[in-house]
Amino acid sequence: MGLSDVLAILMFVLFIALIFTGYPVAWVLGGLAVLFTAIGIIADYDFGVPTGIDWAYTSLTVERIWNTMQNWVLVALPMFIFMGLMLDRSGIASELLKNISRLFGRVRGGMAVTITIIGVLLAASTGIIGASVVLLALLGMPIMMERGYQKELASGTVCAVGTLGILIPPSIMLVLMADQLSLSVGDLFMGALIPGVMLGALYIAFILGVALIKPDIAPVPDDTEPITPALIGRVLWSVLAPAGLILAVLGSIFFGLATPTEASGIGAFFATILAALNGKLDRKVLRDVVRQTTKTTSFIFAIFVGATAYSLVLRGLGGDELIANALNALPFGPTGTVICILLFTFFLGFFLDWIEITLIVLPLVAPVVAGFGFSLIWFTVMFAVCLQTSFLTPPVGFALFYMKGVAPKEITVGHIYRGVLPFIAIQVFALVLVFAWQDLVTWLPSIMYDHTP
Repeated sequence: MGLSDVLAILMFVLFIALIFTGYPVAWVLGGLAVLFTAIGIIADYDFGVPTGIDWAYTSLTVERIWNTMQNWVLVALPMFIFMGLMLDRSGIASELLKNISRLFGRVRGGMAVTITIIGVLLAASTGIIGASVVLLALLGMPIMMERGYQKELASGTVCAVGTLGILIPPSIMLVLMADQLSLSVGDLFMGALIPGVMLGALYIAFILGVALIKPDIAPVPDDTEPITPALIGRVLWSVLAPAGLILAVLGSIFFGLATPTEASGIGAFFATILAALNGKLDRKVLRDVVRQTTKTTSFIFAIFVGATAYSLVLRGLGGDELIANALNALPFGPTGTVICILLFTFFLGFFLDWIEITLIVLPLVAPVVAGFGFSLIWFTVMFAVCLQTSFLTPPVGFALFYMKGVAPKEITVGHIYRGVLPFIAIQVFALVLVFAWQDLVTWLPSIMYDHTP
């Protein structure tokens, strides 16, 4: 093992270690890039030990960062973030909760089912995990506590359902993945649609099943409203707005009427119109949404810049070849190697955010998987399903922190941790299904775009 291999391993280990210092991730990535660039140049010029890093190679960093910042695909990110935040302020979710909860009032576990359905609709129209978890917790937790729901079931449902936005299109994670691997955003959106909806259906099946086995954890309220045509009409009317937004955004992409970047602008515009029609749009709301969009976008792009520099230096040290050789040397064959990658990603999710894993790990392992002859769309969607667990797995599960920040006082961290365990198991089961049946991912893009992704 040469010096460059040792430096590549040390660079990755230091990245993992420095994450726990609480220092901003963007500066950790950029700082390590500068540090190991200096080490590589000193080793090469002063000691005559070639590492693959020299001044000519280092100059590529500026070009790579410039290419990242002028990438038109990434323009969709601030637009989708704006859309999600504005829809959060529009008041549509509270109206949905009120009407759908009446529809499922006579069903045991009906309130948790209502939260799941609303979560799926929010996921397909926002994709902002923090906003979804907080909104569902504020709207649903008080009602479920009032109706005597088990604390673990109520908190676990809100946390798990709130994370669906990272998988169900239009997901900002899928946009980043498509950019990193030079894949079609439309193919990824179509490929992730069935697994995302399937995961929501699995949540509902679990809730209904556990409520049937243990009726006391999800009781039926005494004052349930009978189902009438008027109630059904109110439900359909409240669903119309988010459904129209979803159709405008995803429909324009899927049917080739607009690029993802153009569709994100359509979504941001219609979310603003919906907020205005609901009487929720004023100067303060618009200012807050724009500021939060700017902060979130800046955070993501700062990590982009740091990750671009970090990845370039890691590749210069031969880190990509080191990982490729290590994966190819595994004695498990192509399928076993993919399983090992997913297991490694699952455990990384305990400590790293999805953005770091997407920007650092995914570009390193994807070429190996493609070399095995597997569909990159299929693998990337599996990778996304696997990363969804990172929001629920302690100690760095962000959905858990969002939930605790707004949950009623009687909800403890222990309730939340125990509550998400069965949902993590469901996510792993969904990952197994996608792994076993590739058509769950590849079928929809193949019929929509008449090609095999």
